[in-house]
Order: sequence, then structure tokens, then C-alpha cells
Amino acid sequence: MVSSGVLPCRPIGIGHATPKTVVTNADLEAVVETNDDWISQRTGIKERRLLTEGESLRDLGIQASRDALEMAGVSPEDIDVVICATSSPEDMFGDATAIAAEIGCSTNTMAFDLTAACSGFLFGTVTAGQYLSTPNTKYKNALVIGADALSRVVDWNDRNACILFGDGAGAMVLTNQKDDSDDDDSSSITPGLLGYAAHSNGKGYPDLNCLYNGTPRSVSTPDPITLETSGYDLLAMNGQNVYKFATREVPRVVAEALEEANMTPDDVDWLLLHQANIRIMETVAKRLKIPPEKIITNLASYGNTSAGSIPIALSEAVRSGKVKKGDIIATAGFGAGLSWGSAIMRWG
Repeated sequence: MVSSGVLPCRPIGIGHATPKTVVTNADLEAVVETNDDWISQRTGIKERRLLTEGESLRDLGIQASRDALEMAGVSPEDIDVVICATSSPEDMFGDATAIAAEIGCSTNTMAFDLTAACSGFLFGTVTAGQYLSTPNTKYKNALVIGADALSRVVDWNDRNACILFGDGAGAMVLTNQKDDSDDDDSSSITPGLLGYAAHSNGKGYPDLNCLYNGTPRSVSTPDPITLETSGYDLLAMNGQNVYKFATREVPRVVAEALEEANMTPDDVDWLLLHQANIRIMETVAKRLKIPPEKIITNLASYGNTSAGSIPIALSEAVRSGKVKKGDIIATAGFGAGLSWGSAIMRWG
């Protein structure tokens, strides 16, 4: 699927939250047969942050959302749409409504979860942009959250998987309202979502999944039947296939989104990819002919936080002053499904 044009809305606030517990590569030497050099050279990861017993992913989503709203200068009561992109919610039925209520959104707010694994935040951003950009829309502001705690589904005996993942949440506010500081006399806003493209291939799902695995349970009806109590296997991944998929498809989809935005890689100020592997990021940048110094990455500090990775990295980049108002950011998410997509974003 390729987009059909610019979405007249813009990102104006970003926030993130991560757990306090830091687990370094050296710490993992006590868990599996590995070492810091082996992990860092193959992935670019030095440490990750993990939720521990009694901590809540939802609480991270709440804190990230509050920080994003504060930066945006938008009241929770003025948020019309809340989308929580997650594959590991606290509640199987979804966390968006509880987050919306906790941060102070009104009962007029539409809130729902979106599941697309590591592509989730990007898909959620485009979805929110569609709500804000339809003709005569009644929606003005949206909050998109990316949050995951894949430490809960990782096999901690698998050194190829447990080294990769961390937990965290990021949130971003989108608006279709004009910037009061803009000198332009027109009533239209300067668009912030300039082009996007997205794809999926379910034939590749065996390469990265977390499959249902229920426990049999007998129910004594007049004719006894055997049902199942819900349960899931641990995360399973074919790392080589995922690497080949990402380095092949991500440059293509970024190029599609750039074409939709009527831009070239030369127009890009920053390349922000899902934080999965530094080698993937470097390969994608090389194939797009984007200089490595334009890559935004915090992979070394957080690992792969799935749907949280893009907003956490963007939040740090904006808050540090690296990303400035008007900067063009080429983003791309990719992962389980298999799914992948790109959006070209102007900040602020």
C-alpha cells in the first residue's frame, strides 16, 4: 500500500519513559554464554532497561504521554484520539482507554490499541494522521503511544534473543491546528506528515512470532468438551531471515515514502529507523546514500524496545536539541507480521 498524499497534521510534542533497572551486556554473562564484545559488535547494544516484578508498562505509557502533552502545550481534555501501539499490553483487551483516563482525557476521546509489533508506532502515527486529515474532520489532536515489554516474552535461555530486547514507552502528540507563531497569513497549517508507505507479508510470520499455545481444559457440559485456557509461547525469531528482510525492504519503503513526499534522500535531515540492529541501520543508510552522521540511534542504551523504539529515540533527539523545528525525518518501522513501513515527517 502506498499513500495518496500529504496528511495536513504535524507532530508537536514527544515524551518517553523507561524502567529504572539497567542490565548491561556484562550482566548477561551470568545468564547465557555471551560477552560484551560479542553482543556490541553484532548488534550495537550495550545495555537495556527492563521492567521488574510489580512494575507496569502502562505506567510508562502514562508518563510518556504526560511529557508529550506538556511539550505540546495541549490539555488532555483536548485530545480527541488516543492510539496505543503495543504487542504486550497490561490488559489483553487493550491499554489505551486506561491510559487516556489516567492522563485526564475526556469521555469524548476515542481510544484503542493497535498491534503491529515493531511497526506499531509508525502504523499508529499514520492512522492518527488519517483521523486528523479527513475532510470536515471533527478531530483536532491525537496522542500516539508506542510501548512494549518484550522482556516478558523472551526466552532467557536463548542468547540470540534475550540480548536484543528492552522495555519502554514513547508518546507523540499530533495536531491539525495552525501554529500561532507561523507568520503565514493563510488558515492552513504547514503539513508535518509529508508521505508514507506501508506493506505486510504474512508468509514471513514464521521468522518472528509469539504464537498462541493454550492449555487444555475440560468443561462438563451434558456432552463433555475440551476448551483451552489462554497462553502464549515465548518469542521465536530467525535472526538471519529478519536481517535479510529488513535490509532489503526498508530502503525500498523509505524510497517509496520519499517519492510520495516529492523528496529525495538529500532532503532528509535525519534517518530514524526502528532500533533493532546497528548493522541494519548502517546498511539502510548506505543504500539510500544518507550519511551515517544523519542516523538517529539510542540502540546502545535501550536495545530493541519494539513499538517504543522510534518514539523513545525521537524524544531524546528532540529534547537534546538535535532535532529542531522544521527538520525532515525519514522514519521506518519493521518487524513481526512481517510488516514494514515508512513516514516522512517534518518536526514541529
